[in-house]
Amino acid sequence: MSLRSKFFALTYDRQIAKAEQAGLHAMRERLLAGASGDVIEIGGGTGLNLPCYGAEVRSLTITEPEPPMLRRLERRVHEQRPSATVLRAPAEDLPFEDHSFDVAVSTLVLCGVDDQPRALRELRRVLRPGGRLLFIEHLRSEDPALARLQDRMNWLNRLVVCCDCNRPTLDSVRQAGFTVTELDHTELPKAPKFVRPVVVASATAPAATPSGSARRDQAADGRIPHIS
Repeated sequence: MSLRSKFFALTYDRQIAKAEQAGLHAMRERLLAGASGDVIEIGGGTGLNLPCYGAEVRSLTITEPEPPMLRRLERRVHEQRPSATVLRAPAEDLPFEDHSFDVAVSTLVLCGVDDQPRALRELRRVLRPGGRLLFIEHLRSEDPALARLQDRMNWLNRLVVCCDCNRPTLDSVRQAGFTVTELDHTELPKAPKFVRPVVVASATAPAATPSGSARRDQAADGRIPHIS
């Protein structure tokens, strides 16, 4: 556990408070209004999504890999949604059986995972056929001038908020086998210009996913992580 991760967890809510008040919380509400059934949220952070889950959510499981964040998440879950399950796990190695969830949620997480394609393959694996991925994520701008600014300033973003704001996240979602069904290009409010581009989106997992020997073959060549 590094001093950096402790400091980030301690200050995260304050860092993002202005953005939440200026419209990010409303984005969360709009995105998660359609969540239902068995839901998994990766990178739950301090639990800012918790008030946005409605009665249609039958079960809620939240993962968070960083212990300082996890402690704050557990406290907020205890206060706001004690029925939820919280556990420490990275998005790249989710400790669940195939086809365990109806909906997966990722909000400002795929910019910070160590291996974005692997995390998305894991989400596809644990989703039931036809399940949905709901996400709010940074991405590299389609405006060449802004994209170049993102590239130049990304080192600072990594230093301050531990994320890469210039990843080709939509391409990664599609390459993982998801079909993007709803997509809203918008901006993160009250944020520096180079981190403003975000999408609020929904994607659908394939109707069928690899299993058995085919899945083991894919794990062996690194296309999806092998979980025993």
